Amino acid sequence: MGDLILTPNIPNSDDFYEALLNVHEGLDEPAMHALNARLVLILANHIGDETVLGQALDAARKAT
Repeated sequence: MGDLILTPNIPNSDDFYEALLNVHEGLDEPAMHALNARLVLILANHIGDETVLGQALDAARKAT
């Protein structure tokens, strides 16, 4: 099982951030929330490691 990576790990992270913003263009707030939920579930399925997913939930909760 793996550990959650919290250090920068995305090549061209500015490009990804721009794409993330662009995918929300033209959506109202409920549609944005639905898109974000779908994205989280897609990425969680891709990760597939319950330990890492638990670490991600803990990290996200602590960030609020």
